Amino acid sequence: MIEGFESREFTAEGFTRTVYEAGQGPGVVIMHEVPGITPEVLRFARYVMDRGYRVVLPELFGEAGRPFSLPYAMREIAKATCVRKEFAILARRRSSPITDYLRALCRDVHARCGGPGVGAVGMCITGNFALALMVDPSVMAPVLSQPSLPFGLTRDHRRALHVTDDDLVCIKRRVASGETRVIGLRFHGDPLCPPERFERLREELGDGFEGIELSPKDANPESPAPRPHSVLTLDLVDREGHPTRRALDRVLAFFDEKLRPEGAFASA
Repeated sequence: MIEGFESREFTAEGFTRTVYEAGQGPGVVIMHEVPGITPEVLRFARYVMDRGYRVVLPELFGEAGRPFSLPYAMREIAKATCVRKEFAILARRRSSPITDYLRALCRDVHARCGGPGVGAVGMCITGNFALALMVDPSVMAPVLSQPSLPFGLTRDHRRALHVTDDDLVCIKRRVASGETRVIGLRFHGDPLCPPERFERLREELGDGFEGIELSPKDANPESPAPRPHSVLTLDLVDREGHPTRRALDRVLAFFDEKLRPEGAFASA
């Protein structure tokens, strides 16, 4: 259990996962990064909850609440790469199988929480999942934080978006219509989220993609990670006016824009 969160089992598309939820308002599905639902991921979730949203955290790997450590992270990356069938680490033009489950979860959250749709935040190896979820009309506010799949072995991998060609057509159509847009976040110099990926997103989505790229000098100097990577969690400097905090504030404002149109929900 995580303090302050309810838990339940959710089954869809052949997968069952524990899902943690808290808060009231439109739904925001947060897909955590490696190695799991760390205290820093929970801090971000509570910021979203305090803004006036129902936060939904599916446990995709790792141990909920366990702090980050490099050995823990390496163990979970190895599992995702070599063992787990849910993740297609090197796929360039298709999504990981777990995204079908996550789309079903988004539909469930939307049906229960109401509003125009849900927000979806992916981080690290789940970062591109928020893009893949956009083929479902329930997803109105997708955020890609340091999207890292597929791993950048070649130039084609670094430019790839981890979605099928048909899904990309659907995503582009939704963005071009003005129905929604996409926010992406990364640190300059992050090899796990190469610049080519953001270049491709700008090529495909035009002004419908809002890329926020930060200097590695702005990363949390006390982060236990070996290099700047996790914009909203480990590398966040939680101080008003700091570049990483401004990035967090922009994400929260994005949810307000897409999930509370014309005052459909009172501000928190």
